[in-house]
Amino acid sequence: MDSTLDLLVLGAGSGGLAAAKRAARHGAKVAIVEGDRVGGTCVIRGCVPKKLLVYGAQARHQLKDAPAYGLTIGAVESSVTELFRRVRAEVDRLNHLHLNFLEKAGVERIDGWGRFLSDQTIGIATERDGPIQRELSASRVLVAVGGRPVRPDIPGVEHTWISDDMFNLETLPRDVVVVGAGFIACEFACILRGLGVEVTQVVRGSGLLRGFDRELADAVLEGLRDQGIHVVLERSVTAVRGQPGELKVLLSDGLELPCGGVLMATGRRPWLEGLGLEAAGVVVENGRIRVDADSCTSVPHIHAVGDVTDRVNLTPVAIDEGRAFADSTFGGQPRQVNHDLVASAVFSDPELATVGLSEEAAVARHGVDAVVIHRARFRSMSRALPASGARCLLKLVVEASTDRVLGCHMVGEHAAEIIQMAAIAVGMGATKADFDRTMALHPSVSEEFVTMG
Repeated sequence: MDSTLDLLVLGAGSGGLAAAKRAARHGAKVAIVEGDRVGGTCVIRGCVPKKLLVYGAQARHQLKDAPAYGLTIGAVESSVTELFRRVRAEVDRLNHLHLNFLEKAGVERIDGWGRFLSDQTIGIATERDGPIQRELSASRVLVAVGGRPVRPDIPGVEHTWISDDMFNLETLPRDVVVVGAGFIACEFACILRGLGVEVTQVVRGSGLLRGFDRELADAVLEGLRDQGIHVVLERSVTAVRGQPGELKVLLSDGLELPCGGVLMATGRRPWLEGLGLEAAGVVVENGRIRVDADSCTSVPHIHAVGDVTDRVNLTPVAIDEGRAFADSTFGGQPRQVNHDLVASAVFSDPELATVGLSEEAAVARHGVDAVVIHRARFRSMSRALPASGARCLLKLVVEASTDRVLGCHMVGEHAAEIIQMAAIAVGMGATKADFDRTMALHPSVSEEFVTMG
């Protein structure tokens, strides 16, 4: 049994890769175990290929708007098959890049699936639930295996897609039912609609994007409906009947929705199955690995980062958690990740981005009379000539007693790019007066943040 490792990482996703490379840079002997391609959810089957599909859908919108700018375009041949092929090729390229990065960093790549045999021993299998082929130990183990989509337990669910499946499609059906209200559901609904698919989105609750500012979520809902996505609220799916290509989705009110495909975007959870955590004595709470502020589990030499801990499930957070663990453990630079102020975005159409407290969260924390809301709602100049498209919504949530900006939110074009910069100001404790003193850059969408009354 190999016991010369300083660090053994389970999972070569964003958090695991960041931790492995940073620890190796600090002089640690590191190996990383992965049974799939290197890159994790974000690179292989998440935000990167999904954003490429977003761009593909937007290109078709731009062609539609071309006559408004005096452009006459002849016949355009559209190939969804070619788009998906190019996306997969880019994912392959990134996978090879990450393999090269590991090699250059001096991290050993172990192909296989790891599971705890005890708190000191990791078994490696060629298949996730297969027999152990090799045993390893290390001074420290980092669990960074991420999460995976879940399907609801309903009849016929085996005929549906999860988000992982979407990137392997060769063609798209004429109509698709998307089930869910979160960012994955909204993003894929917009991608599919932009690629010419008729989309119905089924939502169990009364609105989209639970946990985001309600006013912004409603603005996204309005935008989805404006582009022809049929959003059905306060319904749940009870069964899926038929065969792939010819399906019927049964709703809780008795309505049947015929379609060619069904995407179940009903949530994700940490991927704990098959890890053998009980053999190591690692405590699991509410379906996630319990960790402290230093990403340490209940076993002192076993740590965990990323989605498997179900703290803030975003790629940059997992990366920072991995680097903070490596810096603290092997670099003599102890630090902890601040999970309190994290910018996030939904790449729907229209795009939503946010940092800080929503209006609802600010009111709950400080009281309704302690919060002042400033907002601007308008159609951007880029939509003036086409005279179509969703309106922008910009919003500041301000603490009345201190004038400090508690939250900065936006729905509209380039929202993520704009909020990324606004997050710096909010993180530094900027006040509404600081925003007001900033000279506007005109004409731009973002200038509204420094001119709103």
